[in-house]
Amino acid sequence: MAYVAEAIGRDKSLAYDYTSKWNNVAIVCDGTRVLGLGNVGPEAAIPVMEGKSILFKMLGGINAIPLCIASRDREEIIRFVKMIQPVFGAINIEDIESPKVLEIVERLQKELDIPVFHDDQHGTAVIALAALINALTLVNKQIEKVKVVISGAGSAGYGIFKILLQAGCKDIVVVDSHGAIYQGRDLGGQKNNGAEETRYKQEIADKTNQARATGPLAEVIKNADVFIGVSGKGGILTADMVKTMSRDAIVFALSNPDPEIDPPQALQAGAKIVATGRSDFANQVNNAVVFPSVLRALLDLRARSLNEEMLVAVARAIAGLVEKGIHLRPDYIIPKVNDPRILPAVTGTLKQAIEAKGSAKST
Repeated sequence: MAYVAEAIGRDKSLAYDYTSKWNNVAIVCDGTRVLGLGNVGPEAAIPVMEGKSILFKMLGGINAIPLCIASRDREEIIRFVKMIQPVFGAINIEDIESPKVLEIVERLQKELDIPVFHDDQHGTAVIALAALINALTLVNKQIEKVKVVISGAGSAGYGIFKILLQAGCKDIVVVDSHGAIYQGRDLGGQKNNGAEETRYKQEIADKTNQARATGPLAEVIKNADVFIGVSGKGGILTADMVKTMSRDAIVFALSNPDPEIDPPQALQAGAKIVATGRSDFANQVNNAVVFPSVLRALLDLRARSLNEEMLVAVARAIAGLVEKGIHLRPDYIIPKVNDPRILPAVTGTLKQAIEAKGSAKST
């Protein structure tokens, strides 16, 4: 052991070769936003994080360690993750309340030497985009020309808005509990989160809703091609609202356990393709399709970072596994969680993206 320790002391990158670092992921959670249960505390978060660890092991062969910590302080959480960095090859941030978690992820991505993956933000965004790519193919629409309404401006809504922009979507409106977000709207003082919430919502306001549409969901949903619900509130999209959407509308009601609208209602109201986050309906948009394979690839490639361009590439690779003319149909737009093709597709895609990034830097 002394020989190994001396070698790593001279070159810390050898920890990937001689220790378990290459296969270790920390799941960091403070218990403030667990599933749909809310702020139930770190002890109550343990079974959820243990379940996620099992998925990491079964689907990616990864040693994922649940670290449910007794602190809700942003700076303490950031400091804690920086302190445990040496023994892990990647960090997975999970079930921390928004917008605090957005600041934590942003800081850690800048300050760590290993990749930071936020499942609520990055995982949900990737699988939502993958599903949307195939849904648009079925209805013969292009992402650059559709109007997308996102209900929910928390971690998932923020992540989806960013990945859609990167993918080329130009007409996006994000709606929170106060209505459409737009430039000029008073964004301060909501949910007692002050400057943090205002900063991220201001980014949304600056980069979306160029027409400055105002009003509640019922107003901005009119003539929309796509609805993506990550509000955490069931039943907020009605059949009458779906009827005001464009022809061949796409409805992703992703809140769990209660979707923004039940699929039979949406279909009867005229939606062409409907997806939810639940396994008992067709088209489950499940981020478990994403996180084991992405983290496995990041570990194997010894990646140092993860950006929006890489996430879009992964989404397109996952979408491509559902072949047009063979498997792709309105009730089957994304591959199943246990599809063995996902891992090699994601690994190959990320490898190309990382190599391309390195080539761009060298020139």
